[in-house]
Amino acid sequence: MAIIKLTTKIKAPVAACFDLSRSIDLHVNSMQHTREKAVAGKTSGLIGLNDWVTWQAKHFGLKLNMTIRISEFAANDYFIDEIVKGPFKILRHLHQFKQAGSYTIMTDEFIFKSPFGFLGRLVDKLILEKYMTRLLQKRNKVIKQEAERQIPKPALVA
Repeated sequence: MAIIKLTTKIKAPVAACFDLSRSIDLHVNSMQHTREKAVAGKTSGLIGLNDWVTWQAKHFGLKLNMTIRISEFAANDYFIDEIVKGPFKILRHLHQFKQAGSYTIMTDEFIFKSPFGFLGRLVDKLILEKYMTRLLQKRNKVIKQEAERQIPKPALVA
């Protein structure tokens, strides 16, 4: 089983970061390079407890579908999405949010396991850990940029 842990520091309130992280529309925008789109279930807006979405994207030249469901949810604190159907044997993504002064510390714990025993473990280690880390980092960069863009700028005093 592979585990990816990322921490992103965002100069924005927790509530904004939390909502952007569960925005299907922002997710689609952040994954344009994979042509990812929501094709079933909740296909726009904010995903919440027990909501599910089927994502379709192109990875490694293959069109793949994956259905995830929000299995745990505590507003502005954390949520977990888990695979229901798709290319992974296990996929569990914990999204956590903590306020630290004027910043939000957004933490991801992304656990996954490919099928096919030893061959799957080899693919996870040699290819997918790096690939999935880059996808998550790209997504987090978009969340950070959007959250920080939404913060009102102080007016200039003349």
